[in-house]
Amino acid sequence: MKFDVLTLFPEMFQVFEHSIIKRAKDKGILNINPINIRDYSGNKHKKVDDYPYGGGPGMVMQAEPIYNVVEALQNQYGYKPFTILMTPRGRKYNQNIARELSSKEHVLLICGHYEGIDERIMPLVDDEISLGDFVLTGGEIAAMAVIDSVSRLVPGVLSCNESYEDESFYNSLLEYPQYTRPEVYKGMKVPEVLLSGHHKLINEWRKYQSLKITYEKRPDLINKTKLSKEELKILDKIKKDLDVNVDK
Repeated sequence: MKFDVLTLFPEMFQVFEHSIIKRAKDKGILNINPINIRDYSGNKHKKVDDYPYGGGPGMVMQAEPIYNVVEALQNQYGYKPFTILMTPRGRKYNQNIARELSSKEHVLLICGHYEGIDERIMPLVDDEISLGDFVLTGGEIAAMAVIDSVSRLVPGVLSCNESYEDESFYNSLLEYPQYTRPEVYKGMKVPEVLLSGHHKLINEWRKYQSLKITYEKRPDLINKTKLSKEELKILDKIKKDLDVNVDK
């Protein structure tokens, strides 16, 4: 899968020269290509911003350099990559969108800065994505989060499907608790069921814990998730168990 990123700070994407993503890049599974928007400025000083029409604070990124990059890429590839603008007004990002994007072969991410980008770039944009209801200094960190979360779903990036299928949000629920050696630490013991070697009981425990943690910490996810009959039974038991504990 290929990611092109339009940014004023391509050096920020050196973060992908480490760990799982770097290994996937070395294998040719991923291609992450930061492109400096300034290189496509028609201004001799590589200026890419100007004062906003109508007045107001700050500067606005110009449309022309963005068009110049996209047109150059389209000429290079023979097609326009699926183009995403990282913007506060976009769809709020989640795991479902990550899965949706992982089916794309080529994604182009545009990172805004200053007071935003000239609205006239919108004919180039196929989708708008927001990382959440908070403000960042630019779109780079949001773009990194998208690249990382989508890349994990690309076949071959992780060692096996289980590495992400049991993770939080994969099935809209939070992940069950994890433990490793030693068996006892500061008086805290690993749950006996995980030491039993009984895979059926372990799976049942993990389903229960996943639903319990989601119900307690993110009940909004429960309301958005279509639970199976088995999961609904487990959830009923969780509610009863929690009521008993409250009564005590």
